[in-house]
Amino acid sequence: MSQTIKAAIVGTGFIGPAHLEALRRIPNVEVVALVEVNQALADEKAKQLGIPRAYVFDDMLKQDDIDVVHICTPNFLHYSQAKAVMEAEKHVICEKPLAISLEEAEDLVKIAKITGLVNAVHFNLRYYPMVRQMKVMREKGELGEVYSIMGSYLQDWLFLQTDYNWRLEPDKSGDSRAIADIGSHLLDITEYVTGLKITAVMADFSTVHKTRLKPLKAIETYSGKMLTPADYQEVPINTEDHATVLLRFDNGSKGSITVSQVNAGRKNRLNIEIAGSVSAFEFNSERPNELWIGKREKANEQLMKDPSLVHREVSSLVSFPGGHNEGFPDTSKQLFKEVYAAIIAGKQPEHPSYPTFADGLRELLIGERIVESNKKQAWVSI
Repeated sequence: MSQTIKAAIVGTGFIGPAHLEALRRIPNVEVVALVEVNQALADEKAKQLGIPRAYVFDDMLKQDDIDVVHICTPNFLHYSQAKAVMEAEKHVICEKPLAISLEEAEDLVKIAKITGLVNAVHFNLRYYPMVRQMKVMREKGELGEVYSIMGSYLQDWLFLQTDYNWRLEPDKSGDSRAIADIGSHLLDITEYVTGLKITAVMADFSTVHKTRLKPLKAIETYSGKMLTPADYQEVPINTEDHATVLLRFDNGSKGSITVSQVNAGRKNRLNIEIAGSVSAFEFNSERPNELWIGKREKANEQLMKDPSLVHREVSSLVSFPGGHNEGFPDTSKQLFKEVYAAIIAGKQPEHPSYPTFADGLRELLIGERIVESNKKQAWVSI
C-alpha cells in the first residue's frame, strides 16, 4: 500500500460529506474518488466537494489505487455495496445499520472474517471523549455495580407532516426507522459503556403521522423545506416516529430507552444516565464536553472535557485544550483515526478498538428483536 491511503466515498447525502470533512483532517489520507448513482451527478458533486475523480459504483471498484471505501448510501444498498467492496479486496467503512436483515449482516461478517480486510461501522457517537470517559471510569470501578440505565435519543427533523426522507420508506430503510436510525447509536453506547449485554426487550412503537406529504422533487436530509402544496403527494407511513423500550441486562439490572424523531426543539439530543453502586453518570450529546457524576454522600461533580483531567485512556480522543469545545464532527475524525491505523497495518486487528461489522450485526439483532417485541406486545429474548 502507498504511504498515502486513498479513499472513495459512496453517497453524497447528509453523511457522505461528513465523512469527507473528517477524513480531510487526518494525515496521509486522500479522498480521491466520489461515487453517485449516475455519472452526471457524480461529476457535479465531485466538483462541489473538491474531489478529483467521479464514478458510478462499479467503475470505482475497478480502480486499483483505491484502498478503502466509505459506504454512505441508503440502508438497502449497504449489503450489496459492502460485499462488492470486500470482493474487490478493498477495506470498507459502512454507515449504520450494516444491512436491513440479519441474514445480510451475518454474510458480511463472514466475508469480512474470511478476507481479513479492515471493516468498520460508523457508530461514531462512541467517540465523544466523555462517552469513553464513562467507559474507562466504569472499568476502573468508579461507577460500581450497574443498577440501571435510562437513555433517550430525541430529534425533531420529522416533526411536521411535510417532513420527508427516504428513511420513511421501508423498502429503502428497513422495517424500523427511529430505532434503526438513532436508537442503534444509543443501544451501541449502552453496551459499550456498561460492558453489559442486553438479554431481553419489551417495545412499544407509535406513528404520529399515519400519512405524510411526500415531495415530488428530491430533498436532502436536514436541507430545509421550500416547497408549495402542489409539490407534495400524500403517502401512508408504516414505521415508527417514537419508540419506548424496556431492557433487561445480563447482570440482572434493568433499563429503558426512548427514541423519537418528532420532539419539537430537540435537534439531536442523545442522553444516557447510568446508575451504579458507587456513583451515577449522565451524558448529553447537546452538551458533549460535560459529564455529570452523581454522588450520594458528597457534592455532585461536573467534569469538563480537558486532556489533563480525563483518564489517560481517553486523552487520545481530545484534540484541543480544555475550554475549546469539540463535538459531532470530531467523533468521526477520532473513529477514522483508529480505523486508518489498522488500514496502514493492512488487516483487521484481532481485538479492534473501533466498532466492526460484528458490532453492526449485534445492533441489527437487537433492533430486530425490538421490532418483534412491538408486534407481539411482549418480552422477546435477544
